Amino acid sequence: MPKVDRRILKTQEAMKKAVIELMTEKNFDHITIQDIADRANINRGTIYLHYQDKYDLLDKLIASHFDELEAMDKWACEMDWIDALVPYFEYFENHYLFFSAMLASNDAKSAPSSFRTRLLANFMAGFEGEIDRESGKNAELSDDVILQYAGTAYVGLIEWWIRNGMPYPPRDMAKQAGILLGRSL
Repeated sequence: MPKVDRRILKTQEAMKKAVIELMTEKNFDHITIQDIADRANINRGTIYLHYQDKYDLLDKLIASHFDELEAMDKWACEMDWIDALVPYFEYFENHYLFFSAMLASNDAKSAPSSFRTRLLANFMAGFEGEIDRESGKNAELSDDVILQYAGTAYVGLIEWWIRNGMPYPPRDMAKQAGILLGRSL
């Protein structure tokens, strides 16, 4: 695979950062390509060299975060709950501005509503193989109800944590979320 020019990567990062920052300030529908170009300190035409429009830019930004989360899913299932969740909470902390814009906005219209739905589906899929059927604690529960409950609780916990300025360090959140998910799944 050919190496991508660092200037191109730097420009793309500037555009992604600009759209995230703007989303924390105003509704995504009201953000213009010119707003993004001004914030990124680039020409409007540069955006169109890389993306079809602002929706394409946001879609690719979201996709890159989901790719990283899904890569974490592959090895997390081999660990205990607490150790597996620490990297996720560290990831959310490291990308606070993005997740704040996408999940914790007070204006429901400022971020695509499909993001939360997609995040929930991602975690539910990850939890699928974690349902405890041996101990009998979930004997009377159906898998889809367990997954919906655990996934919704986990995403809600992440939203709460971000919305409240991350009042606990990632390791503490991972420990508490791990204990709760261990009880549920």
